[in-house]
Amino acid sequence: MAAAVSANRLELLQIADAAAREKMIDREIVLEAMEEAIQKAARSRYGAENEIRAQIDRKSGEIRLFRVMEVVEEVENPATQVSLVDARHDKEDAAIGDFLADSLPPIDYSRIGAQTAKQVIVQKVRDAERDRQYEEYKDRIGEVVTGVIKRVEYGNAIVDLGRAEAIMRRDQVIPREHLRQNERIRGIIYDVRRETRGPQIFMSRTKPEFMASLFAQEVPEIYDNIIEIKAVARDPGSRAKIAVLSNDNSIDPVGACVGMRGSRVQAVVNELQGEKIDIIPWQDDQASFIVNALAPAEVAKVVMDEDSRRIEVVVPDDQLSLAIGRRGQNVRLASQLTGWTIDIMTEQEESERRQEEFAQQTRFFVEALDVDETLAQLLVAEGFSDLEEVAYVEPDELAAIEGFDEDLVGELQKRAQDALDAKLAEADEKRKALGVSDELAALDGLTSLMLVSLGEADVKSLEDFAGFTPEELVSDRDAPLKTSGLDPLEAQGLIMRARRLAGWIEDEPETDTEMEADGEASGEAEGSAEQA
Repeated sequence: MAAAVSANRLELLQIADAAAREKMIDREIVLEAMEEAIQKAARSRYGAENEIRAQIDRKSGEIRLFRVMEVVEEVENPATQVSLVDARHDKEDAAIGDFLADSLPPIDYSRIGAQTAKQVIVQKVRDAERDRQYEEYKDRIGEVVTGVIKRVEYGNAIVDLGRAEAIMRRDQVIPREHLRQNERIRGIIYDVRRETRGPQIFMSRTKPEFMASLFAQEVPEIYDNIIEIKAVARDPGSRAKIAVLSNDNSIDPVGACVGMRGSRVQAVVNELQGEKIDIIPWQDDQASFIVNALAPAEVAKVVMDEDSRRIEVVVPDDQLSLAIGRRGQNVRLASQLTGWTIDIMTEQEESERRQEEFAQQTRFFVEALDVDETLAQLLVAEGFSDLEEVAYVEPDELAAIEGFDEDLVGELQKRAQDALDAKLAEADEKRKALGVSDELAALDGLTSLMLVSLGEADVKSLEDFAGFTPEELVSDRDAPLKTSGLDPLEAQGLIMRARRLAGWIEDEPETDTEMEADGEASGEAEGSAEQA
């Protein structure tokens, strides 16, 4: 009988060892789960109100059961508490807060008790396995892994990674790629989440980072940081662009990525189901980089707007379809790669647009200055575009235009100033009609046109204005002064002045930001005074 008991104890430890190895978790976690299961079964035998503890000897496998009682001053629950007087009958040095443990005889497990114990152990082991998987994979985001497809459900693939399972959603699978059960597949881990049903590991084959990682595996110079991948843009399964930069002038980054007879890039292409890849040299000069990114199309001219990161690209008429690409693919990928919005037009379209702009500007000067068309065309041809330039430019610059004499220049500048005054007066009337207060209009730094924009945005009082942040005032998409030319620093200075005038803050020394904004404004004013 003793031999049988020893065998059962030994078997208990062997089961714990096997479960720990199979699930790749700590043996101690399995033994603690077994102890908890035995405790649960023992409570059903001795009464759920009792505090039962089970202990498995880590060497012999012997199971011991204890009933635990807490020593207290006044007993409230006789099942789990014992008074100090009673406790000292069993243990002379017992003190308040101690725990006394009474040994209990072993129990015979019923079928239901054994099943309950099994469920507890299985759940504990599963939780430990999930924790292990999460801890193992949470720091592996961005890593390329290889797994075996276990099953495919509605286009979503469940991939066995060996120590965990990952899910590859349908939108993360390369289009027209047919996934088969038991097929090996590579992908990049792009997210790991701890969820109720266990850690969810998400794989992708469509992320730009996957292609970058494949190049790093195929091109030793990338792995060694001699060549950097600066940007990647993909249309998965169809076409991609990758920008590379060499930190060694003796190594051609494009040639290194292409490889001998295209062997390196071809290996990546094969993995991506034939996706065509354009390898582009990275350049700090954004105009040149964008021209390269539009390859294979040829570019005649570019016009950049750095504030809005928008660029107009002019191409020969016969290059338009090539620059745009099938369904706009080429220009879309170039835009993603460079981070610029790219507008493409032909040389003929650009010529027509320039002629139209010239005609519009000419009409503007004819109406605003009450001059003939020829004189207006001369102003536009010399680069003048608004009334402020004409009104406040040095008279010598206007006099330098062929056919302009001193009297004509004086008359033109007077008419331009009169037109500006009329425009400002009209704006002021509109401001009043919109209900913008005189108190807000008196705020130094706000022009009549700005006040009209504020009124149209229902900002009418000093308090309304003081409630803004610089971003809300000039940077956000619906900012009322977005087109005013104010930068966030200048806006901050205006808002702080408004808050002081409104009595929101005391007239304390200005912050560095306000002093800088006010300093720039006063510096500009002094410069204007010196010129005058």
